[in-house]
Amino acid sequence: MIPGYAYDNGRLVLPRIQGAIQLDGMSNEQAWQQIEPLPLTMHIPTFRAPLTERSEIRIAYDDDYLYVSGRLFDTEPTGIRVNSMYRDRWANDDNLGIMIDAFDDNDNGLWFWTTPAGVRGDATISGDGYGPTNGSWNTYWDVATEQTDEGWFAEMRIPFSSLGFQAIAGRVELAVITYRYIARKNEWQLFPAIPPEFTLLRPSLATDAVLEGVQTHRPVYITPYLLSGVDRTNRLNDAGDQFHTQSDVDYEIGGDLKYNVTNNTTLDLTVNTDFAQVEADDYQVNLTRFPLFYPEKRQFFQERSATFYFLTGGATRLFHSRRIGLDEGEPVRLIGGARFVGRMGDWDVGVLDMQTARTDRLPSENFGVARVRRRVINQYSNAGAMVTSRLGDDGSYNVAYGLDGSVRYAADDYFTVQWAQTFDHSVIADSGFRFMESALLRVTASRVRQRGFTYSFSGRYSGPDYKPEMGFVTRQNFTDLFYSLSYFHYPEGDGPFRRIDPFQLFGSVALRNTDRTIESAFVEHDFDLQWNSGASLGLDLELYYEDLRESLWFPNQTEVPAGSYTFPRFEGDYNMAPGSLFRSSLGWGIQKFYDGWLADIGVYPRWSLSRFFGLSAAYQLNVVRFPDRDQGFDSHLVRLRIEAALNTKLSLNAFVQLSNTADYAAANVRIRYNFREGSDLWLVYNEGLNLDRYRSNPTLPLSDARTLMLKYTYTFAR
Repeated sequence: MIPGYAYDNGRLVLPRIQGAIQLDGMSNEQAWQQIEPLPLTMHIPTFRAPLTERSEIRIAYDDDYLYVSGRLFDTEPTGIRVNSMYRDRWANDDNLGIMIDAFDDNDNGLWFWTTPAGVRGDATISGDGYGPTNGSWNTYWDVATEQTDEGWFAEMRIPFSSLGFQAIAGRVELAVITYRYIARKNEWQLFPAIPPEFTLLRPSLATDAVLEGVQTHRPVYITPYLLSGVDRTNRLNDAGDQFHTQSDVDYEIGGDLKYNVTNNTTLDLTVNTDFAQVEADDYQVNLTRFPLFYPEKRQFFQERSATFYFLTGGATRLFHSRRIGLDEGEPVRLIGGARFVGRMGDWDVGVLDMQTARTDRLPSENFGVARVRRRVINQYSNAGAMVTSRLGDDGSYNVAYGLDGSVRYAADDYFTVQWAQTFDHSVIADSGFRFMESALLRVTASRVRQRGFTYSFSGRYSGPDYKPEMGFVTRQNFTDLFYSLSYFHYPEGDGPFRRIDPFQLFGSVALRNTDRTIESAFVEHDFDLQWNSGASLGLDLELYYEDLRESLWFPNQTEVPAGSYTFPRFEGDYNMAPGSLFRSSLGWGIQKFYDGWLADIGVYPRWSLSRFFGLSAAYQLNVVRFPDRDQGFDSHLVRLRIEAALNTKLSLNAFVQLSNTADYAAANVRIRYNFREGSDLWLVYNEGLNLDRYRSNPTLPLSDARTLMLKYTYTFAR
């Protein structure tokens, strides 16, 4: 029990604001002072150690908003870290945050945080803190901060309509975690007290709370956009002997509508959807025989995106929204669509439908997905179903469904079963419908914590006809087994180490269903150290087996012949303390690589010159050699990002990438003026350059493509 707070059936009753407050960050009004601050506990570096700085965090609400105030005193105010003014950029600034389990489902959460500069960050939490964290999600809320010689002070104001909770007779049951982060000390102060073996933003460990007398409103947000741009491309003439430059001027108009159908369900409509302002994908170097995974960054697909998760191991999934409106990374016009997501009674519900235009390669297609899930047996277990459909106007179709359930059968132990099946027009036309051949089955047992002994075992079957055209898969027609056994240790006392992981053993074997031969396998042992400062060191020893039925090709016409290969690898990584103004990560590895060898290194520095200007970069080098065939290649991948911000409204992001294996460089420059929430002016410049102009005949132009776009969005709320 917390002194000064009331409880209702074991739930903390959050106080209602009694009196007027001004959103200025200081929270020095009488309405705030009559609320007791929440008791904070040191989470890391040393659990339950005395707090090194005084902090007062309060949570309250009124008729329309949930409020969080922080009076964050600091005996060394010049040490307060403010590294960025860029929205959503986690730059290891000092930080005040709250995680809200608005559905009270012990699985999903909404995370809001701010820094001394008043930077806003928001993200969604899934899988009880162990699933994907979606930092691309944005919603409507306000913050004000103030920095003085006593420390820094902040107030958050979050509309109820942005939380999507379920109010029954004016009563809202939810759960909260709030924290303060002191970057230079790597100190996390947390309410409630959560042991460090658990991720600190874990909804199932949040404090159960209640709001009373809530009358929610259902606003409508209408966001039209205007876009104008110039595209310049170089294309071969009809004779194929010369490039000519073609310039096109584009004008676009479209928009989105968001409506809270109930206080915990949201309907989004979109017409002529555009994502011109979305940041470019990171270049990647692929040294495997499997496709690369790219995350979703487009804002329309972010709202409650965890509702649509149906993860089937690693990056694979039954539904991946990047299959909509993108073809091999290139945009396909989205005519429009709708999304309905939220909670209806005990059910989490998500429905999405989008229509794309015809292209030279693809027919006009309709993409649909529906997902339902609810708690069963206990509050930590759930069961659900998903259906996806991809229908072309040329008669092509791909339909899939999935069933899944996860049961917590002990304190931190879970058993999960997933079943999925697809119906594809080309597969059925060739071989008819075959029940098991078109299915995927996965069974997993795991212990979800990071102290002492943990484990995970899984088995997965995927048939030759399993083809989820709205999902992501890496291979077909296989059965694989995976295991992990780990031991995590937290030293006691005042030593330099926060955590020592002396034993982490992983292994996997994938079998071909056709003849039960091993296609690939690996075993790995990791050793990790974490210092109290947040710095970390990892050393890994790995052993791989690959059986190739056909040659594998790499850049520079480098061939790995068909055959069976066993090769070891030794790798390591070091990450500097995150609170430093200059910090970097370093990774390295050396290994036998099929019948050759591979050495690689990656350096990832970040330098926060001031709150207004930051630099980050990445350099990855892979040296591959096959001496017996006198073949090989070196791959260089360079990324440079410049972030500049005059304030929290006006910002510039310049992102430059270079890949020698692709013989290509690209620049993505975005200037944003966010004059109020939901209303922006974007200036976007993209340039693609051919690094090796003489690799084909005729000679390639230096500039492959160039675009300059101006986009204006304005949100009307009523």
